[in-house]
Amino acid sequence: MAGPAFRAAAVRVRVPATSANLGPGFDAFGLALGLYDDVVVRVADAGLHVDIAGEGADTLARDGKHLVVRSLRTAFDLLGGQPRGLEVVCANRIPHGRGLGSSSAAICAGIIAARAVTIGGPSVLDDTALLELATEIEGHPDNVAACLLGGLTVAWTEGGAARAVRLEPAASLVPVVFVPAVPVLTETARGLLPRTVPHVDAAANAGRAALLVEALTRRPELLLPATEDRLHQDYRAPAMPETLALVHRLRGEGVPAVVSGAGPTVLAFTDEGAADKVSRIAGEGWAANRLALDASGACVLPLAGGQ
Repeated sequence: MAGPAFRAAAVRVRVPATSANLGPGFDAFGLALGLYDDVVVRVADAGLHVDIAGEGADTLARDGKHLVVRSLRTAFDLLGGQPRGLEVVCANRIPHGRGLGSSSAAICAGIIAARAVTIGGPSVLDDTALLELATEIEGHPDNVAACLLGGLTVAWTEGGAARAVRLEPAASLVPVVFVPAVPVLTETARGLLPRTVPHVDAAANAGRAALLVEALTRRPELLLPATEDRLHQDYRAPAMPETLALVHRLRGEGVPAVVSGAGPTVLAFTDEGAADKVSRIAGEGWAANRLALDASGACVLPLAGGQ
């Protein structure tokens, strides 16, 4: 049986940073942010060439162990077969190991690029299959759902398959991320979570997560109570005490703030009028970045154009 045919031209994929959990929405909520990685992939006659600029340029593998390459290979298997060679160029802007979805971005970039360079790829690997594949590689759907769909997403698994819905976040929201210099491994942060939690804490989080949907989409004035969490953030404090201290400090000043994903980045929600003031609260040791909300999610772009 003949394998797939591939396009001769390179494809460029842009993928957004994401923040998961958003306080009480543990392993379910995700938000796409206006900070992007770009990946260019071309099918070659033979071999594998990987080039990396930006984040991780000095540390990431430049062979088949690279997460973009592994994701490409996994997707090509589903699309019918591997190309003879690959050229992969990564321009990374999403910080690594900071809770901003860098691994999800790499996974989504790889599988979308594989689909894009395969003739007839979208008919074999549709958008639903993309989410399922990205979740299979990543292990959970919250970040990959937001990366693929953009906006605010709620993700879950049903019958073992990943599912997600996209919601439109309130246009007035201005996310500010506070990124520390030192990363924390997701595995380390997850390892601190208890196997069971008190029923009263689970009930409280269920209510706050429901309220968070209303707050993020229509009534941002409710974000401070809506982002309260009892399931995961404080348990992670031993791995990132400065992060939890900043979260509590911001919240004490009336700013809705949460641990971004597994941390150690802190995500705060503000508006246009207060964004600059909020950005200055953390002080030294934190890189404060005011970001836009990403509305489109991962997409294939022309090779020429701005960054």
